[in-house]
Amino acid sequence: MRLTEFNERVVLRFGAAYGASVLVDHVLTGFDGRTAAQAIEDGVEPRDVWRALCLDFDVPRDQW
Repeated sequence: MRLTEFNERVVLRFGAAYGASVLVDHVLTGFDGRTAAQAIEDGVEPRDVWRALCLDFDVPRDQW
């Protein structure tokens, strides 16, 4: 998954304003205390970060 697609999915699922907040405020489960934005910056694949967000926010699997 490209970063562009990741960002599009975040906006589609959470909305522009809330999605931006989720990326910088929500600490991902299993990512050593990092937020999604920090994980991406550290080189974690966007697909892995998206899946972690989906798990943490109970996004239905058909929307992953």
